[in-house]
This record gives sequence, C-alpha cells and structure tokens, in this order.
Amino acid sequence: MFEGEMASLEAILKTQTIKVPKPIKVIDLPGGSTAFVMEHLEMRGLNRHSALLGTQLADLHLHNQKLGEKLKKEGNTVGKGQGETEVQFVDQFGFHTVTCCGYLPQVNDWQSDWVSFFTRQRIQPQMDMVEKKSGDREARELWAQLQLKIPSLFCDVEIVPALLHGDLWGGNVAEDDSGPIIFDPASFYGHSEYELAIAGMFGGFSSSFYSAYHSKIPKAAGFEKRLKLYQLFHYMNHWNHFGSGYRGSSLNIMRNLVK
Repeated sequence: MFEGEMASLEAILKTQTIKVPKPIKVIDLPGGSTAFVMEHLEMRGLNRHSALLGTQLADLHLHNQKLGEKLKKEGNTVGKGQGETEVQFVDQFGFHTVTCCGYLPQVNDWQSDWVSFFTRQRIQPQMDMVEKKSGDREARELWAQLQLKIPSLFCDVEIVPALLHGDLWGGNVAEDDSGPIIFDPASFYGHSEYELAIAGMFGGFSSSFYSAYHSKIPKAAGFEKRLKLYQLFHYMNHWNHFGSGYRGSSLNIMRNLVK
C-alpha cells in the first residue's frame, strides 16, 4: 500500500508545482505490518490559500503537457537544466506502480487510450467487486449499456496525460504559512477532469479554488457529464469500501448517463 503512496509523492514533488510532504522511507515492521516515514509538516485546514491551491493544482495538471510542448519545440532534445529535476514526458495513461484509493489496490498498467484505461482499470474492477459481493443485476445491466455510451462523452476532446493526485477530497488538502499542501495521493497519469470528481462530492473546496483552476484549465464541452462519469468511480469505490449505502448514487449516475 505505502509503496504506491511514496511513488505518488515522489512524482508530484519532482514537478515542483505544489507542496507535498517529502517521502522518506517505507519500513517493514515485525508481524508483517509496515510504516511510512515522511516529512513532518505543521498543517491546518485549507482556508486562505484555496485560490492558490486551484492555481497550483492546474500547474500540476499542465506540467506534463508543457514538457511535451518543450520537447517538440526543442526537437526532442530536452535537457536537464541546472537545478532542474529530470522529469520525462509521458505520452500514455497509467503509472509505474500499483496505488491504493482507500485500501483497495488500483492497477495502473499503461494504455495509449484514456477511455480504455478508465473503463478497464477504474470502473471494471469496481464492477467486478460488486458482482463478486452481491451479484447486482441492475448494476451489471446498466454498466453494459454505459460502456457503449462512454466514447460519445469524449468526442472532440483532446486529452494529454496529466499527473493527478488521484484522491483529492477535502480530507487530503491542507495549508501552512507558505501555501497549500496536498497529501495521501493515489497518483497516475490521466485526464485532468478526473481530479475534480471527488473534490465536488464531499465539499471542502471554495468557489475561489474552482475559479483559479479553471482560469488556467477552462471547462471543455461536455465537462459536466464527464464529471458525473468520474464520480461514478468514487461512488462505486465507496460502495465497495463501506457497503450498499452508496449503491443508489452509483446506479443513479449510470441511469442518467445512459439516457
């Protein structure tokens, strides 16, 4: 579990866009348990740095795209400048290791197509868990219909892989005197819109956060429907973590999207 979190923090840290606790080491403890040692930060609840969080999160999401643009401009010879951390441009969706969203592992095998990655490696594993636990027929039937509809939600949308925090709800953001802090990530390279799904589900983010973010990454056509699709993953993940209290929300999203 902690190896994925450590790799996620390392990846975000290398972008130099937004503050995270510096990871130090994963330690194996007697009895088969593990501990994750990281930098201690004096954090408080996000308040006056909400807008700056929006700006810096957008910078994180744009970081890989800008590397790609630089690569093209310099004729595929991007060097490592003095004081820069070497980060390679990533042209696929995924991550180099398994991560966890909650306690459930997420396989992040690389895919060249975002829709394939999202359906196969995000929703399908959640659906498989629901099927195994409860054999929910309505969920299965709705998912069969939705899979056919999903590609139409991405017409004319260009998606450059963006490094994501991956689990950005209000409990995983904070601030100190220097600015915002994000922690407990489950990172991967995906669609930037995915990040805003869980942020909008449980509150904790002010209008200044969204305004600052969208001033750098404006909403593309079809944003609201795709946001619901991405929220479906999180509702299903909660269903599999906490039980059928999240079934209704999961099915409602699927019903609305297949209309």
